[in-house]
Amino acid sequence: MPKSYSDQERAYITKRLKEEAAACMGQFGIRRTTVDEIVRRVHIPKGTFYLFYPSKELLLFEVIQEQHEQVNRELVQALSGLAGASPTAEDITDVIFSFYRMTEDMPIFRLMDSENIELLVRKLPQEVVKAHLREDTDTIGKLLTLLPAKKDADLEVLSAAFHAIYYATLHKKEIGEAHYEQALRLLIHGVVTQII
Repeated sequence: MPKSYSDQERAYITKRLKEEAAACMGQFGIRRTTVDEIVRRVHIPKGTFYLFYPSKELLLFEVIQEQHEQVNRELVQALSGLAGASPTAEDITDVIFSFYRMTEDMPIFRLMDSENIELLVRKLPQEVVKAHLREDTDTIGKLLTLLPAKKDADLEVLSAAFHAIYYATLHKKEIGEAHYEQALRLLIHGVVTQII
């Protein structure tokens, strides 16, 4: 019979699982991070892990998602600072560009290449992936309320455009490192000019 945990114990174990999952991803990458290694570090039986998460991928995704949400909150806050100042396309591009650059330096996001994203998404329930995409679209909606946006802006298309820009960051070498930053900024500026 599975052990029952108090709310406090559940919160502590969940926190420790996320901490160690993040550490393992940083050390081993997504593919080589194992449930065995995570539970060894958290000092819980392997069976206990599955009381908290049905799969390794859901835990890893939750860790990545929390980082993603933090970046989104900071981006909304940064753009809020521009809201009253009649920002130009250049001002908005500068802020968004700086956040794309910031994510490149975050250990978890450095792991997110096309292969790892595909591996993770393939093993996640489709409703989790769809919920993530909806959250991104909702964030774009929040951002549009902060900007001098066109009234007929299509949130789904804009969200897809920002996803496309993010996927471009995964191909820095293929794009060419010498021109990568200028190209990334140009892509962001192009989307921003379509918004305002």
